[in-house]
Amino acid sequence: MTYIGKLGKLQVSEKNLGYFLVIPALAVVAVMAFWPTLAAFWMSLHDISLIFRTNRFIGLENFRTMAGDPGFRNALHNTVYFTAVSVALEALLGLVMALVMNGAFRGRGAVRASVLVPWAIPTVVTSTMWKWIFNTDYGLLNFLLKRFHIVSTYLNWLGDGKLAMGCAIMADVWKTTPFIALILLAGLQTISHDLYEAAMIDGANWWQRFTRIMLPLLLPIGLVAVLLRTLDAFRVFALIFVLTGGGPADATEVLSTYTYKVLFSTSNFGYGSALAVSMFISVAIISLVFLNFIRLGSRSS
Repeated sequence: MTYIGKLGKLQVSEKNLGYFLVIPALAVVAVMAFWPTLAAFWMSLHDISLIFRTNRFIGLENFRTMAGDPGFRNALHNTVYFTAVSVALEALLGLVMALVMNGAFRGRGAVRASVLVPWAIPTVVTSTMWKWIFNTDYGLLNFLLKRFHIVSTYLNWLGDGKLAMGCAIMADVWKTTPFIALILLAGLQTISHDLYEAAMIDGANWWQRFTRIMLPLLLPIGLVAVLLRTLDAFRVFALIFVLTGGGPADATEVLSTYTYKVLFSTSNFGYGSALAVSMFISVAIISLVFLNFIRLGSRSS
């Protein structure tokens, strides 16, 4: 065994030195992440209400209540719908943007820099901006649609339950598509041009090079980008809270906004913690599924 250092009178191996060096980071993670998570788990097993001044252990009763809660089912359905549609659109548009930015044309640097702008803007600012764009009376969207005779009357974008979720998805796609585009662009930059040239010599057209070289090699990094966006979209809060507040009539209520309302509007910390725990478990399951896909994608590529 190789000894590389002494800490006082204690001799440590190279392997144990690695463990020793990560102890401070683990301590920070334990305090900042594990402790609040464990506290939320513990609170989810209690009936804690500031209004009724109750604090008693009830086991899994909060989770049984959650199973029959129509508000939770509606929020879960909206969350899954928002996540699936927004991430699918962002992945598709991000791939197109990455292919365009990977090409050689004049002003490519300016285009790449401008793509970063929506992603760099804080979410609260973005949400407020889109809230004004969707405004029924003064919004830019209604003005343009009526100016070009696409609609005859102004639409109540955020006040109509059938339109509000689409508006939220549009705002999210506008803001976060550049994130996926930049990750995919980085992946495209790592693919050797020798592969494309060899395929062209063999007579492969653009579509064959795209489907048989580019997509397989992009798959691992693409799955990482989709994983990050899926987790972010599943936990969406600021965009929905500022844009619609979960309305109208809970049409855009997602798990994070529903949890916030239960926790801070009704002061039901026990049930609110159970909702937060359900989000934590959902995110963990999504992460495990994607990690398996990423491992399979890495092997296949």
